[in-house]
Amino acid sequence: MNGTRAAAYAERFDRVFDYIHKHLGEELSVERLSQVAKFSKFHFHRQFSQYAGINVFRYIQLMRLKRASYRLVFDEQTRIIEIALEAGFETPESFSRAFKNTFGQTPSQFRRQPAWKPWNAQYQFPTRERMRVMEVNIVDFAETKVAALEHRQAPELVNDSAKIFIEWRKASKLSPVATSKTFGIAYDDPETTEPAKFRFDICGSVTSEVPANPQGIVNKLIPGGRCAVVRHFGSHDRLGDSAYYLYREWLPESGEELRDFPLFFHYLNLMPDAPEHELVTDVYLPLK
Repeated sequence: MNGTRAAAYAERFDRVFDYIHKHLGEELSVERLSQVAKFSKFHFHRQFSQYAGINVFRYIQLMRLKRASYRLVFDEQTRIIEIALEAGFETPESFSRAFKNTFGQTPSQFRRQPAWKPWNAQYQFPTRERMRVMEVNIVDFAETKVAALEHRQAPELVNDSAKIFIEWRKASKLSPVATSKTFGIAYDDPETTEPAKFRFDICGSVTSEVPANPQGIVNKLIPGGRCAVVRHFGSHDRLGDSAYYLYREWLPESGEELRDFPLFFHYLNLMPDAPEHELVTDVYLPLK
């Protein structure tokens, strides 16, 4: 398949993935999805499996369970029966059975102590090429004082650190999510770094120094300066696509040089307050 045809094929499947993520709470039939992709319904199932490495119904179930997982951990006020119904299951029992078969924990066990490593293993799909050209802008980022939780373990466990940071935010009220900015500083590439050596800071903007605290939150500074920025839409799982676009596609052609500070993310909204397909994240690459 030549490049133009491959790009067109990928674009049709991207429409399908986007449609699935936007309509997880609705019935999703092969007939409807084949219409979205403009493929024959008689061949769509095999085409999807070949392209995505998983059959379409299992993919839909995994996306529903993924949304449910975040609700279980980060929205503790919502009852499991409500999460089960939202995920398209008729009973809590059928939800619990599917959840345990997939992740090895019941929903209540996952809510109490989520095992993120086996959870992440279920979402390791084949890499899909993104053929889209992204808009890159150069901006002057203002120096920002932040409270930071230093995640220094496997990237699969970053949600454990996120929960600790959320607990600190709620307890301290020093960086309220509604009025402060949320950042992630990526010191290492999770694709090329040993899990034990992976470094990532989860940060919230603050206006004053953070005192000592049981969660281990520390004071840091994101320096001001020129940055290339690209806006990423959708799942944080694919933030690497936008980061790699800046490094591989944009930077070599730009004539710019990198500053001595890591790539960082500004999360404009967060799950579970926003559904995964509506997440918006600005990816910053510091420049000299």
